[in-house]
Amino acid sequence: MNDTVGMILCGGFGKRLRPVTETIPKPLVELKENYTILDKQIFDFKSAGVKKVILLTGFLGEKIEERYGDEYMGVEIEYVKEEQPLGTLNAIRLGMEHIDDDTQCVIRNGDVVADLSIKKMIEDGEKSPYDFTIFVTQMTSPYGIVELSGDKIVSFKEKPLLDYYINGGIYFSKGKLDFGSYKSGDIEKTIFPELAKDKKLGYYKENGLFWMAVDTSKELQQVQKEYSNRIDKPWGYEKVLIYTEKYLTKELFIKEGYQTSFHYHPNKDETMYIVSGKGYIEFEDKKEYFGAKDTVRIEPKTPHTIVAIENTVLHEVSTPDLDDTIRIKDFYDSRTPTGTR
Repeated sequence: MNDTVGMILCGGFGKRLRPVTETIPKPLVELKENYTILDKQIFDFKSAGVKKVILLTGFLGEKIEERYGDEYMGVEIEYVKEEQPLGTLNAIRLGMEHIDDDTQCVIRNGDVVADLSIKKMIEDGEKSPYDFTIFVTQMTSPYGIVELSGDKIVSFKEKPLLDYYINGGIYFSKGKLDFGSYKSGDIEKTIFPELAKDKKLGYYKENGLFWMAVDTSKELQQVQKEYSNRIDKPWGYEKVLIYTEKYLTKELFIKEGYQTSFHYHPNKDETMYIVSGKGYIEFEDKKEYFGAKDTVRIEPKTPHTIVAIENTVLHEVSTPDLDDTIRIKDFYDSRTPTGTR
């Protein structure tokens, strides 16, 4: 993977999120206490090996500079401020003036919370015949739908996934974009349609991921609900589903090509139920491969790491020992963002 710079669009007014965004820019909206959208986005870049991120600021940009300074968790932070709001095209154009012609970049909308692998998007983008790639995600119906047969209703489906894809607000570029004569406007309505018409626009997708553009109070409530018992990790996330005096159930999402720390549990006895994906659990003396619907038991004091060959979701059912983990080896920077552990 070549050196890649991250860019995040942080300059919007967030009008539909007011009054929350009257005093803070939308990227600083909290997913949980002291953990913002922008915290997660920079953490995602860090976990993908991106060492520099350019924040494209505007409205209340000084609040962002106060929080992140010139470095966040080892990631170099640079600011490019749009003095007059002229749309996403102008903000990205200004950002690209701060990189070399052949520097790769991943550009993100500052209000998107998504679990895709930035690392894999970069790797696939480098191999793509297209110079510019858009992350697309499957569209969820905003309403429940009814299925008809003849003159009757035969079933109801509550907000299903539709057979359509939408722009997921994350882009990979192999170098600087040619903006032509455009100086302002939204890039989605100017450059993108022209690239698509000229068959110069590629796409990247990962189905089945959590994705949310936080644009309204309802969407903010949805993403905050997702994060109520969730902790982001360099390899994905873990989420507590059930915690009682008798047992504990967690959901773990491990991105393709990533793995958990090599660790053991002094007391916890756990069984892994593989919901989807495939990979293996590496012990001190063996590897045990798994696929969807498999189960693997891990007894106390057994060192192991879980490696995902594909995006993997598993449910860990165990004795109620929530923080019973001894890490032997971390494969990534062990520091986590403010608001996580």
